[in-house]
Amino acid sequence: MLVACMLTTILSGCYHRHAPVAPAGMELTKSQMDSISFSTTHHYTENFNFVVKADSLVLLLQQPEEAVNQMLTDSLVVKEHDRLVVADIRILPTDSIDSVWVQVARDQQTFGWVHESQLLKSVDPDDPISQFISTFSDSHMLIFLVVICVMAVAYVLRMIFRRNAKIVHFNDIDSFYPTLLALLVATSATLYASIQTFAPDMWRHFYFHPTLNPFVVPPLLSVFLVSVWAIIIVAIATADVVRHKLPIGEAALYLCGLGAICAVNYIVFSVFTLYYIGYVLLVVYFYFAVKTYLSDSHDNYICGHCGQPLHEKGICPHCGAMNR
Repeated sequence: MLVACMLTTILSGCYHRHAPVAPAGMELTKSQMDSISFSTTHHYTENFNFVVKADSLVLLLQQPEEAVNQMLTDSLVVKEHDRLVVADIRILPTDSIDSVWVQVARDQQTFGWVHESQLLKSVDPDDPISQFISTFSDSHMLIFLVVICVMAVAYVLRMIFRRNAKIVHFNDIDSFYPTLLALLVATSATLYASIQTFAPDMWRHFYFHPTLNPFVVPPLLSVFLVSVWAIIIVAIATADVVRHKLPIGEAALYLCGLGAICAVNYIVFSVFTLYYIGYVLLVVYFYFAVKTYLSDSHDNYICGHCGQPLHEKGICPHCGAMNR
């Protein structure tokens, strides 16, 4: 599931919008300096594009000073999926609710003011990667994913164990790619939670200005993006290896089981890392996965009659010949 979501993200966009930077030697006005300073701390500025994710967003038609002074005001409503552009930003220190007011416009006839705190709760940056991040960071979505994953994992593992079918870590095929994919997902989930815990401002900037290029971001984000690309590449290689090693029905069941294991890894490591337990679990998981593969999954022999790989000496399960 995680791989499918990341593939969707890859296909939906691969660009990066930089915060405004003044050309060398250019003298800036106070307004321009204020805009750059605001962009540095808030990660957006004038002309930034948002899309409404809430059911609706109420905009003030009059100036924000009138609302702060409790004067009579009018409002208008923009709906879900409406695209907005930031037209102006105003700081009102006397506002006890939120000192930052943002003027946004849907079109030339539809624009108004709103508190920044209310705006950011109701919109996403108009970028598919940002919207993907927002969707999978939603607490309700995470609870839903946990419930679905638990049900799916229980069902798939029950089918696999009843049929004595192949499954990663327990009755694996002779290939390290499935184990590597599961380890990559666990590592990426740990990195994802680590960035949110130790560098929240870095992650917030990435949310407003996303990119899939690991060479234009800070080192920690770069490592995370490299791990995402590695998941995509290893997932393709894994599917190809499984297709060649197992019949079509068993291959489909094996890949379902692998997807379930990866989904559990994503949820467990992304959640437990927030409480620092994930780092210990990751070390233990690496040891368990590698040790299990080396001791149980690797075929060390070849049948002298049919040439098929064998895990141990004895009767060949393919042709029935005895190998001593």
